[in-house]
Amino acid sequence: MTVPMTTADPKSLRKSRLYLLLIAMVFAAPMIVAGLLTLGGWQPGAKGNGQPITPQRNFVAEKLQVKLADGSTYPWRDSEPRMSLVALAGPDCATHCLDALTAMAKARVMLSRNESRLRLLYLGTLPQDAAARQAMASYWLAGRDVDGKLASFRPTASDSVSALLVESNGTALSFYPAGFDAAGLLRDLRKVIK
Repeated sequence: MTVPMTTADPKSLRKSRLYLLLIAMVFAAPMIVAGLLTLGGWQPGAKGNGQPITPQRNFVAEKLQVKLADGSTYPWRDSEPRMSLVALAGPDCATHCLDALTAMAKARVMLSRNESRLRLLYLGTLPQDAAARQAMASYWLAGRDVDGKLASFRPTASDSVSALLVESNGTALSFYPAGFDAAGLLRDLRKVIK
């Protein structure tokens, strides 16, 4: 028995092909847009507010010594895994510098239950104001870079401060140059301290 051949209506055939093409475009469009954005250099949520440190540095391997005010050496590796936020003051730490240091201390407090997982280390000359020095002592360990290995990160402008975020194994993660956004620093801290 032979089956009779039917011819398809050209109008409905075109309509069906158009629907198939539209369905394919619905699935392909997001991938095409994502590819174009990636080629353009835009990566959603992939960037922090700090600058990555390249080449990567490990302060334990470099034997970077920081002498604290009490004469002891700052341990980059602690007894428990805690990160370090290192503040590097420029010359004459005054109003703007102290405001930035206060913002960094507030960012630590805003980590709430994870506050103890971040240590604050201040490297530079302490402010002349006795009240400011006393307030800093509540949050900051003060010390000095013995061999000057962090000089490239220290700001040269008067009354300014930069910061380094250092992993608990001594690896420097991010650099925040003078004038950094404290809210951006807090966002970065919340990403890495959980």
